[in-house]
Amino acid sequence: MKKIKIVSYNINGIRSGILKGLNYWILKNNPDIICLQEIRANFEQINVFNFKKMGYYHYWFSSKKKGYSGVGILSKEKPYNIEYGIGIEEIDKEGRVIRIDLNNKISVISVYVPSGNDIKNRLKFKFFFLKKFFLHIKKVKKKISNLIICGDYNICHNEIDIYDPINNKNVSGFLLEEREWMSNFINLGFIDSFRNFVKTGNNYSWWSYRNFSKINNRGWRIDYVMISDNLKDKMINSYLMPEVCYSDHCPVVLEIKL
Repeated sequence: MKKIKIVSYNINGIRSGILKGLNYWILKNNPDIICLQEIRANFEQINVFNFKKMGYYHYWFSSKKKGYSGVGILSKEKPYNIEYGIGIEEIDKEGRVIRIDLNNKISVISVYVPSGNDIKNRLKFKFFFLKKFFLHIKKVKKKISNLIICGDYNICHNEIDIYDPINNKNVSGFLLEEREWMSNFINLGFIDSFRNFVKTGNNYSWWSYRNFSKINNRGWRIDYVMISDNLKDKMINSYLMPEVCYSDHCPVVLEIKL
């Protein structure tokens, strides 16, 4: 069996990340698969030369709105199939879901769930996305048993996943309806890989740029690598990398034997 390292990272602008040294971090850590969210760039705006030089096949699904949203996947193995979007124009025009199917018998998704912080204009859309994405994954899972879904879910599942659960209980990202959605999603047959290995609190993947949030570790764990529960025995480790600072998020890593 071979050890595979999979990274999920909301890069909050891939052009900015590259300028800050993202390529050097990738070269040093050498993941087999990298799922990126919030790339905020069209393909022609991304300098892919170094990705190719490092041995990655690369696939991008950008938002039609410039400088907004978008997801991508880098893979050392060439996929035999790539799926862009979930077949719903209202969602797909924002570039939020991409999937690659690999010959090593796994399929990997990069997903960027909408933020609902703009309660008046976007919370309704977030719930629309969550409903349609849930149904999409339920359908996909019937034909693909080995599924790994990486991404920024924009939801803290439990109180342990947020620094101040009491004062954030009415904030999107920690609403009861969102947390219940996450429970139902996991019940489709997934494992929260990080929580499978780490049971303690104060482990977060996103910090506001305001009020010295990262220095004080006032964070939210909203980034996940979800893995089909039939792959549980294949997992070696899963961890966060809060020391990596190319974004207001940090990478989530899954190591698995295949």
